[in-house]
Amino acid sequence: MPVVVVESPAKAKTINSYLGSNYTVLASYGHVRDLPAKNGSVDTDADFEMKWEIGYDSRKHVKAIADALALDNELILATDPDREGEAISWHLQEALTKRKVIKKDTPVSRVVFNAITKSAVTEAMKNPRQVDTPLVEAYLARRALDYLVGFNLSPVLWRKLPGAKSAGRVQSVCLRLIVEREAEIDAFDAREYWSVKAMIGTPRGQQFEARLTVLGGNKLDKFDLPTATDAELAVQAVSSRSLSVLMVEAKPANRSPSAPFMTSTLQQEASRKFGFGARQTMSTAQRLYEAGYITYMRTDGIDMAPEAITEARAAITDRYGANYIPEKPRVYKNKAKNAQEAHECIRPTDMTLDASKLAKLEADQRKLYDLIWKRTLASQMAGAVLERTSVDIGSDDGQVVLRATGQVVAFDGFMKVYTEGRDDTDDEDEKRLPQISEGDAAPLVEGALSADFAKGEKSDSVVEAVGAGMQRNSGAIMTENAAILGQQHFTQPPPRFTEATLVKRMEELGIGRPSTYASIVTTIQDREYVRKDKNRLIPEDKGKIVTVFLMNYFRKYVGYDFTADLESQLDDVSAGERDYKEVLRHFWKDFSVAIGETTELRISEVLDHLDDVLAPTLYPPREDGSDPRICPKCGEGQLHLKTSKTGGFVGCGNYPECRYTRPIGGEGDATGERVLGEDAGDEISLRSGRFGPYVQRGEVTEENKKPPRASLPRGWEPDALDLEKALTLLSLPRQIGPHPEDGEMVESNIGRYGPYVKHGKIYANIPDVEEVFTIGMNRAMEVLAQKAVKTGRGAAVAPLKELGEHPEEGGPINVMEGRYGPYVKWAKINATIPKDVEPNDVTMELALTWIAEKAAKKPTRKKAAPKKAAAKKPAAKKAAAKKPAAKKTAAKKAPAKKTAAAKADDGDVVE
Repeated sequence: MPVVVVESPAKAKTINSYLGSNYTVLASYGHVRDLPAKNGSVDTDADFEMKWEIGYDSRKHVKAIADALALDNELILATDPDREGEAISWHLQEALTKRKVIKKDTPVSRVVFNAITKSAVTEAMKNPRQVDTPLVEAYLARRALDYLVGFNLSPVLWRKLPGAKSAGRVQSVCLRLIVEREAEIDAFDAREYWSVKAMIGTPRGQQFEARLTVLGGNKLDKFDLPTATDAELAVQAVSSRSLSVLMVEAKPANRSPSAPFMTSTLQQEASRKFGFGARQTMSTAQRLYEAGYITYMRTDGIDMAPEAITEARAAITDRYGANYIPEKPRVYKNKAKNAQEAHECIRPTDMTLDASKLAKLEADQRKLYDLIWKRTLASQMAGAVLERTSVDIGSDDGQVVLRATGQVVAFDGFMKVYTEGRDDTDDEDEKRLPQISEGDAAPLVEGALSADFAKGEKSDSVVEAVGAGMQRNSGAIMTENAAILGQQHFTQPPPRFTEATLVKRMEELGIGRPSTYASIVTTIQDREYVRKDKNRLIPEDKGKIVTVFLMNYFRKYVGYDFTADLESQLDDVSAGERDYKEVLRHFWKDFSVAIGETTELRISEVLDHLDDVLAPTLYPPREDGSDPRICPKCGEGQLHLKTSKTGGFVGCGNYPECRYTRPIGGEGDATGERVLGEDAGDEISLRSGRFGPYVQRGEVTEENKKPPRASLPRGWEPDALDLEKALTLLSLPRQIGPHPEDGEMVESNIGRYGPYVKHGKIYANIPDVEEVFTIGMNRAMEVLAQKAVKTGRGAAVAPLKELGEHPEEGGPINVMEGRYGPYVKWAKINATIPKDVEPNDVTMELALTWIAEKAAKKPTRKKAAPKKAAAKKPAAKKAAAKKPAAKKTAAKKAPAKKTAAAKADDGDVVE
């Protein structure tokens, strides 16, 4: 039986059912080899020779494939149809050849299929080929470049910017986009302008809204009404005239559907419609692909197979009628220079299968499938026919003209199924206008705009009477009959990126490729360079400092054009048009020089330089005209840029005499340190330490080197801390009372692992921090009793959430509460839950993704040879020589006793 290798066990199970008992289908579980995380894995002195290593968890999978080949000497590599899939096939072939499992007479072939369906798989088996060398070389070049940048640039950051975690070839450019957008927002100067609108009636009793476009016979531009006074005059001009319909113009318009999904557009639309992050979208799509419901989800192609187009047109005709399909099939051309990730769009494998027929899927999978199904069908449907209408209402003298616009859908076409989401929400043209004719009277509708007027009023504003029969609040001017309204506006800064708009921008610039977007966006958040707040990406101070450093010392390598050009070169390699070693040589020649130029830099030099560059941002002019670099706390020290493990901040040069600090983005104390008050003559203060915020009584003195301190428990925000709470913390441990059996004191306290009660040597955790200060003896006895009946350290703990059985391997998957936060547990794998995900929001799909990532990162375990050597010390030999009997006894006992190193190798617990 030929041995067929795919990436995942889910795919293996499905494909095995298609191929039958004539084949052995096994999974590689992703990449089987990678570059070891150490210097020299890419040897720049040996023409970029790459030293690969089989991962610890991959060894058993490679062995299983090797064992299967021993029974049948034919290998079919059926990994994914993209550059990564080609690389996995190449790695397997190289690893098995090195193990001498693949011999000279071993047939090795490569097959690809874009969908896991019986027809696609069986057809692929009829058309085998060899591993695509140019695609593999493009992978090798990309992997080598990422290694060279990461392993050479990251240590520079560690040495020069404490707290900086890493840099990456594309990651750092992506971070630059977010930081520069934040700088645009900070530098933005809002400009005030006003608009005027009126509610117009029709002879048939209907009403619609119109906006002032002509005043005094001149067309109004956006900023022609800059103040409230100008708006007031405009409102008066409209209210003092009789209005009629001057013109009604209706124009037909057509709207065409969007192209079917590729990776980037799927991520963007899933973000807009469902709020999915890029990683969540891709992991959900992966499950749909492995189940055979959609085609491969990592692609920058938008064309569709001819047979799929035929199926889509048939499904449209069957569901909606023949008038919903165009005369000719729609053909979409790819914009990418070299769309080589996979050739087809993301589409359903069965066009007749809608989401309602997939009830067994998890909610996220069903939502994403429904989105893909609708977008695919819509892409082959007839265009929508619209009628766009413009109405001008004005005075007879032409001094005042208002305009209303709207549209009517004459034929919905593809809009019956799907309409693409938009990042902006300006839908003024979407309004439908009532029937109206030229010459009709256009009276103002009294009272219609009073609600809009109230919206402009702030809570602390006062409505006042102005002009003739008008009233004003903080942001609006309105006639007393509430028919005409002047509204205040301010220009808005560019919006912060969402994951969707960031991916879109990266795609526009040619940075990264479909398979990399999700990991890049995730990495900069995991590194705590960026945080996500209400779906918007906001750079942390640490991320800003790293970006400024790279822009000053490695500007070329975080350049948009440079990165896009490098991606283009890699595409040329994949097309067989460029030598990948030449790309690496050209890059390394200049990059190694840039790295070398930073080796002699001292941290103080770097901070001085960055301080000068950032001076306009760090030290803006003060209202009182004083020197913005003088410390506001001590009035003597000079402020200066500093760094710590948590990022950059501005601090006083008189430290430690003056402890003033503030964030680089504005005023306030960066550490949150402040005096809370006094108690019994001691100053009670909130401080920031190595392990987070804490409260302290008094100061460190010669007599009192360790004043009382208490860390803030989890869930207590430093900003909300007051003197009373601080004193409560400092009073711990709290004595609850003597134990009724032995009289020993029972106490409650907050420790390293959370709140607890203690009796003698028994420590029992309690779930709520607040209970530490209120728990009584009865409740304490109950908690201690529960602890006492537990059977040792391995006692069962109730899961926070039960997700069910692992779909391929079996065994329960649960969300657990751990010492360092919640995590997902399956078998022997514990996968940490990201900070931005609540335990209750964890789905089976997310859990499987984290489990797979954790399994792939498990480090190689090696026996500690030096430890074994240490067992034969000369001193031990000498002692044994003096006492032969002791030596003999020891020799007999030695095999039964393990060293600490041996215990660790065998998986034993070392106390």
